[in-house]
Amino acid sequence: MKVSRRTFIGSGVTAFTVGFAAPAFLSDIARAQSARARNLVIVYLGGGNDALNTVIPYLDPFYYSRRPNIAVPAGQVLQIGSDSAGHALGLHPRLTGLRDIFNDGRLAIVQRSGYQNSSRSHFEGFDIWGTANPASTSGDGWLGKYLETLPSPVDPLAGWNSGRDTPRALFSDAVPVPAIPDARTYSFSSPNTGTEAANERTAATRLAANQPKDRPHLSFVNTSAQAAMATLDRVATVAAYNGTTAYQNNGFALALKTVAGAIVRGVGTRVFWVQTSGFDTHASQGNAGTGAYANLMGTVGDGLQAFYVDLRNQGLLGDTLILQFSEFGRRITENGSQGTDHGAAGVMMAMGGGVRGGLYGTAPSLDPDPGNATLENNGGDVRYQTDFRSVYARVLDNWLGVNSTTILGGDFRGGAPAII
Repeated sequence: MKVSRRTFIGSGVTAFTVGFAAPAFLSDIARAQSARARNLVIVYLGGGNDALNTVIPYLDPFYYSRRPNIAVPAGQVLQIGSDSAGHALGLHPRLTGLRDIFNDGRLAIVQRSGYQNSSRSHFEGFDIWGTANPASTSGDGWLGKYLETLPSPVDPLAGWNSGRDTPRALFSDAVPVPAIPDARTYSFSSPNTGTEAANERTAATRLAANQPKDRPHLSFVNTSAQAAMATLDRVATVAAYNGTTAYQNNGFALALKTVAGAIVRGVGTRVFWVQTSGFDTHASQGNAGTGAYANLMGTVGDGLQAFYVDLRNQGLLGDTLILQFSEFGRRITENGSQGTDHGAAGVMMAMGGGVRGGLYGTAPSLDPDPGNATLENNGGDVRYQTDFRSVYARVLDNWLGVNSTTILGGDFRGGAPAII
């Protein structure tokens, strides 16, 4: 009987990290696989980010007529030039760090990214972006399938989830991914200290080494426990990382600082997942330098700038690709609560030392005329132009060096933006 990770637990392997220790041979494997390689850092904006207030078509008069209270004033927009269709665009005024990265040529902005008949459900949309299959919200994730392509035995730290719950994208039948919300507390837990704690860890090591063939569930638990415990000592080295630049004192920035530490220490991770929430801005969104949305933009922009600068200072930016997205964009017209409701196409961003920066795709015309081909839902939503899976394909083929058609279950390379 085959027991998959998904059928046993869907919330990471944190549960195993409190009472087991890894056999020495697993630690040796992990160290052998921790050679320097390319890293992928996923930054997920939970809640449905308002793409039109992130990348702003500040010369489109309908942007202001349809958003009289939440539109960012043209004079405050951080101008970044025009796309291939001649639309003048700018970033939210709190994204000064991203504007600097864009000017360095290392930020790629993919406009109108999404898929046909976009789901307006947070949970369904999140899982669709995770499976990379709009027709299915269950099964393994695209990143989990990538991890399964790594040479066996796979490093127990090949994937790193900075949240508590495993995202669909990291689901895998074969590769468990540890949940490490805080590297400082990711440790062997015992009510005792000294010799007693050491004895407990030794006993747990022996228990976890048991692999009964006639008890597949127990064997799976012990295998997952071994993998999780093989990460303890390496994660401890990450917890002490201070960085070469100042990070903001919030959860998102500190998670990125921890990821930077893992990359600098060379712990063997290939894929990192960092998530920040609060983007379900149905009310009191605000418009420019202050307000709820401005604070969200400040958190994201400042955190990513610090991360970018830190890796650049360490000489590791060329080995790192950051990919940012959300489960959907938001409606074009503001609602009666001075917020925005669930919409369709959004924006993806990629940054890093190997990124070909620039504006990809074209901004929509926000004219509500039913004949406007860049909008859908009677002119209420932005119609997608770039299939998000084509961006995934570019990342898989050109950055991670695997066959995207196998992992994505189809060929999405046509029309893929040349971000790397």
